[in-house]
Amino acid sequence: MRWYRDVIQMTLLVEPTEVTTYEEEQKNYDPHLATLVRAIFGPKLGKFKFCHMISANGVGIELFQFIEPVSELRSEENNFEYWKTGYSHICLTEPNIEGLADQIASTGGKRRTDVMELASGSGKKFCFCEDPFGNVIEIYSHSYEEFWANAQRLS
Repeated sequence: MRWYRDVIQMTLLVEPTEVTTYEEEQKNYDPHLATLVRAIFGPKLGKFKFCHMISANGVGIELFQFIEPVSELRSEENNFEYWKTGYSHICLTEPNIEGLADQIASTGGKRRTDVMELASGSGKKFCFCEDPFGNVIEIYSHSYEEFWANAQRLS
C-alpha cells in the first residue's frame, strides 16, 4: 500500500484491514464477511489484509495481502504469464515515463523494458515495469484514449 501511495501517487480510501474466516479469532472475525470471503475465494482462505486505493483520475484498485495461505511470488523468470487468461497487467498514464520507471526501479520494483515509441515519430511512448511484488505495470506517455485514437495502423 505504501509503495502505491508513495510511488504511483494513489490515495488510500480504506485503511489496510485484516479479515479472518476463523470464528475462534474474534478480533477480526465477522460471520457475514467470512461467508462472503469463502464464496469468493473458496474454503482454503483463512486470513488476509486488504485496502482500497484510488488514482487522481478515479481509477480504483483493491490490494490484497494473503496471510493464510501465504502469498507466493511467481518465479522471477516467468512472472508475466500473458498466455494465461485473466488480467496480465495494469497500465498507468505518466508523461514523465523515465522518471516513474526510475522511481519504480529504485523503490524495489524493476524495469522490464526501455521506453519505446509505438510508431516512429508518433511521440506515443510506453514502458513495462514491475512493482516490488512482481505485478506488471505498463506506463503510457499519453492518456489511453489519446494513445490509441486514430491508430488504424501502427507504422
